[in-house]
Amino acid sequence: MNNLRNFCVISHIDHGKTTLTDRFLELAHAVNASKLTQRLLDSNPIEQERGITIKLAPVRLTYHLKSNIYILNLIDTPGHVDFSYEVSRSLAACEGALLLVDATQGIQAQTLSNAYKALSANLEIIPVINKIDLAAAEVDLVTKQLNEALGFKKEEIKLISAKTGQGVKELLDTIIAQVPAPKANPEQPLKALVFNSIYDTHLGVVAYVRLFAGSLKKGDKLSFISNHHQFAAEAIGYFLPARHLTGNLSSGEVGFVATGLKDISLARVGDTITQVLNPPDSPLPGYREPKPMVFMDLYP
Repeated sequence: MNNLRNFCVISHIDHGKTTLTDRFLELAHAVNASKLTQRLLDSNPIEQERGITIKLAPVRLTYHLKSNIYILNLIDTPGHVDFSYEVSRSLAACEGALLLVDATQGIQAQTLSNAYKALSANLEIIPVINKIDLAAAEVDLVTKQLNEALGFKKEEIKLISAKTGQGVKELLDTIIAQVPAPKANPEQPLKALVFNSIYDTHLGVVAYVRLFAGSLKKGDKLSFISNHHQFAAEAIGYFLPARHLTGNLSSGEVGFVATGLKDISLARVGDTITQVLNPPDSPLPGYREPKPMVFMDLYP
């Protein structure tokens, strides 16, 4: 567990967050170079077309630093302001966050909003200025903004270009050095946070989980704490970024559980999954009903 890091990237819309995740995938050799496409974690056609992340997607990276092998769980977050609740569940599953700021635009409203969310979640925040390769980049001005608005010192701020890859490898090294390893006990009763869920035609409801205690294996009898609905773990694994079956997950890890359920409303975001025969004394904190924040006007 000492070589495990769970982190996310938070930013204002169009500050280069998804381009940075693409560079991370390249550096960790998570995808064959011939199959690598721009905006790889944005699988939705609308995400690809508009350049806005709608549905968060985690990915597990294997990174070699000196003589050590590190497992980096990157939990992508939506960039649009209407998806603040999805950002908050990503933060709940992490120990650290990259605060990404565009060198040409500076700090904006959502930059501050996400930074305050990360601070309230007690995450290790690494400030990053992106797009330093552009002619319009104002690195000194944005550095001053980060200092005055959030108190970051100049030497704490990392300068990168996600487009060209400048400074990205050094940023990965910084994540390993500064983001703490998860603190979890595999001997305690299972506590797995549901931070997202999807419906699969073959596997039923698939819950994206972060384990805070205990362990999971295929066939375990599990239950959601909020509604006491029981199910069996039909498949377990993690994301590479495609689903990779392993049959088990341990404390501190991020992955998925295929429940076989047909009703996705049973897998509520923020809920806690636990063992039927060995439940914990209390669920993970912070659960609440999500509030829809997307509005649409129709003109016939």
